[in-house]
Amino acid sequence: MSDNGRTAEAGMEARPAGAAIETRRRRGRGKGSLFKRGRVWWIAVSFRGQPIRESTGHADRRKAQDYLDAKLAQLGVAKVTGQGVITSELRQVTVRQRLETLLLDYKLRGVRSLAQVRAHLGFPPPGEPDQAPGKILKAFGTWRVVDLSEEMIDRYIRDRLAAGARPATINRETQLLGQAVRPFFAKLGLPAPAIRHQSEAGNVRQGFFERGDFENLVAALPEDLRDLARFGYLAGWRRGEIATLRWADVDREGGVIRLRPEESKNGRGRTLVLAGELVALIQRRWQARQVTGPGGMTRVVELVFHRAGEPIGDFRKAWATACTAAGAEGRLFHDLRRTAVRNMVRAGVPERVAMEVSGHRTRSVFDRYNIVSEADLKAAMERTTAYVGRLPVEPTVVPLAAARAAEGDR
Repeated sequence: MSDNGRTAEAGMEARPAGAAIETRRRRGRGKGSLFKRGRVWWIAVSFRGQPIRESTGHADRRKAQDYLDAKLAQLGVAKVTGQGVITSELRQVTVRQRLETLLLDYKLRGVRSLAQVRAHLGFPPPGEPDQAPGKILKAFGTWRVVDLSEEMIDRYIRDRLAAGARPATINRETQLLGQAVRPFFAKLGLPAPAIRHQSEAGNVRQGFFERGDFENLVAALPEDLRDLARFGYLAGWRRGEIATLRWADVDREGGVIRLRPEESKNGRGRTLVLAGELVALIQRRWQARQVTGPGGMTRVVELVFHRAGEPIGDFRKAWATACTAAGAEGRLFHDLRRTAVRNMVRAGVPERVAMEVSGHRTRSVFDRYNIVSEADLKAAMERTTAYVGRLPVEPTVVPLAAARAAEGDR
């Protein structure tokens, strides 16, 4: 047997059983090579000392050679420009994978708005399989990141506007999309698709509840959301601040609640003194802190507001249903915060004190929440006309001609 025959035989004996047969066609140094796995040609090249192996997807050698030449051309451009190389593995990365990476980063950093971020992107709450229609995940989840384009994002923005989404909402969604994919493009040294920012002029919300509207809403809400809504109506706290309130934060004997800085949006803790309806509300929650679970076991819940012993998560569907039933369609839970600020000012609470209760740090935002209703305007005009009606009708200034005539008579 020839030396070549022995070499081939030795190679066959060394190959593991079931391994794909590889046929290599080598070229000059730096030119890469082609090899076969089964019927498909693969390429083998080196870039910056790192081997690259990827399938051409072709059984035809000429097409495989064209693929190799295109890859070498791409590597040549990358060497000059400093760009990365889009390997077959990177080409398969989907937008959904990048979004999930972003969510994992938010979770590891303990970002409090994680639930809102998931909702903006269209990820369902845990245990719910459906994706939110029209959101980022549904629109782009299966797309490869490298295929994203400015035109695709513009179409998404157009469709969301047509569906009635507010510009600020769309900006938040596309901002998160950009936040997820930009590191991927930056790693390759490639420009990320430009994302158009929508004007938010006139986006300031002005919703609030009159007392009768609020009572109708509470009656339509599920039992486990009623006290939570009343707390928001009376104290003006944010939804997340209320939902994370624990009994360790409540001093029932001292009659105060202390919000921890880590649970406050602006990172500042604050104190709320219990008085009036809040006293009865906290007493009801104290009675509801014990929950009977499976097997008749009773446990004490740490959270002041809970749902059968579990944290209250996303309740937008239940809220929207109750608002529709109460004739307050389109109202937000955050409108309770605006309402509380307005009520405190109308009640004569000094603005500095009201800002401390609600947790507002800037006067500009506080003033924006101090909404004037038609009833306020009517009351203002009624007080004005009543005042004008009490004014004396006798003139205090005598016309010059009349004054001269009076002097002539003397």
